[in-house]
Amino acid sequence: MRAFDPTLLYRSTVGFDRLFSLLDQFTPEAGQAPGYPPYNIERTGENDYRISIAVAGFGESDLNIEVKENALTVKGDKQSGQSKGEVLHQGIAARAFERRFQLADYVQVRGASLENGLLHIDLVREVPEAKKPRTIAISTNGSSSKVIENKAA
Repeated sequence: MRAFDPTLLYRSTVGFDRLFSLLDQFTPEAGQAPGYPPYNIERTGENDYRISIAVAGFGESDLNIEVKENALTVKGDKQSGQSKGEVLHQGIAARAFERRFQLADYVQVRGASLENGLLHIDLVREVPEAKKPRTIAISTNGSSSKVIENKAA
């Protein structure tokens, strides 16, 4: 696969630096498994979303969820020494991980739950009233102005 160099675009564009930094985040880090842990992103309603991450073997105390600006970070670090016996074969991955998700504007984390080895993070997009589209009436000379109507996005 060819590597993409965004510096070529920096020379001829203005104001797209945030977009280019987002593209840079999608390149996998060296030594990091690109698919671990596996996850799903679902749309559960018109403005509702759910991220489900397979975290088998991790407990609530092993997981950390943080939201900073428009970035959601999920970290897992299995506490060592929890095994009660000698492990003869280890097929369940318990290695530390960090998953980052870039959230769109106005997307907020509603909550998180851990059930059956899946970490569910519920998200909602709440667009402020001032940012929603609205209809503006056009008045002609001499006629009275009409009321502005709000319509849901």
